[in-house]
Amino acid sequence: MIKRFAIAYIIIAAFFFANYSFAYDPLEINNVNVRTLELSAFDAQRQREIPILVYMGDDWSKTSKPVILFSHGLGGSRYNSAYLGKHWASRGYIAVFLQHIGSDESVWKGKGLLRKIFSLKKAASGENFKLRVFDVPAVLDQLSIWNSQRSHPLYGMLDMNGVGMSGHSFGAITTQAVSGQKFPSLGVNFTDRRIKAAAIFSPSKPKYGGSIDGMFGSVSTPWLLMTGTHDDSPIGKITPESRLAVYPALPSGDKYEIVLNNANHFVFTERSLRKKEKARNPNHHRVILALSTAFWDSYLKGNFEAYRWLNGSGPLNVMESADRWQKK
Repeated sequence: MIKRFAIAYIIIAAFFFANYSFAYDPLEINNVNVRTLELSAFDAQRQREIPILVYMGDDWSKTSKPVILFSHGLGGSRYNSAYLGKHWASRGYIAVFLQHIGSDESVWKGKGLLRKIFSLKKAASGENFKLRVFDVPAVLDQLSIWNSQRSHPLYGMLDMNGVGMSGHSFGAITTQAVSGQKFPSLGVNFTDRRIKAAAIFSPSKPKYGGSIDGMFGSVSTPWLLMTGTHDDSPIGKITPESRLAVYPALPSGDKYEIVLNNANHFVFTERSLRKKEKARNPNHHRVILALSTAFWDSYLKGNFEAYRWLNGSGPLNVMESADRWQKK
């Protein structure tokens, strides 16, 4: 009799722990207020200024926190996608939003529609791509310096061994470049090994420069790709199909993709909708926050429950039935 109870207890306990991921909630907001800090990094070698906006909790504990860098899209700024920075900061991260001079809002502000479009197309250049890519290590270098300066507000706050990289559109391309994508035609490796994980919103494959397998087939950094069924691009004629081509070219191991149904290119932003556009699906931002947070918790904090949630039924519980989720 005792033996039967023991066996039953073991079975129940095994079932409980196998399904324990329900206790983890990536959408839970920690009881901290989020504040912002406007700073500017300076790359002396290039004589280039990089404005940044830092999101951080006001818990003021001197325990260092993982760092997430975010790169805006073409024509954007460090103030874009604030909902991401606020949520990540409330979850115990220091979120650092970069502004890339030359492909930021300065290229279109104050211009008429035709000049605006022309300026944006001109700014989507190889030169600006390289400026953006080199902005990332420059900011990481500056963060390391500030982290060691007693007089700086970020002193001792940054865990520079737990760095994540994220970005949208042109920022996604920037993120891909610094976290593992290869560029055979350029003969240059932009990968920064300080980046431990990358969440990429609206990924894309280059139109030129060799085989897609050669570009993405050896990415070893954990990648989370997010796109939508209508995720085209107003600049560059990028199609939803070209965005979906990246994931199959990635090697197996810590690679994830979510495709949001009926989501367009601006689903990852807080951009005001035009009159003719359909209202936003509020669940899209919910999915974006949940998956990105579980991803960061898994790979920057080493949270086992977050990993179980991400690789178990967790994503299915926040997605809608027509959204597509896969991992390898």
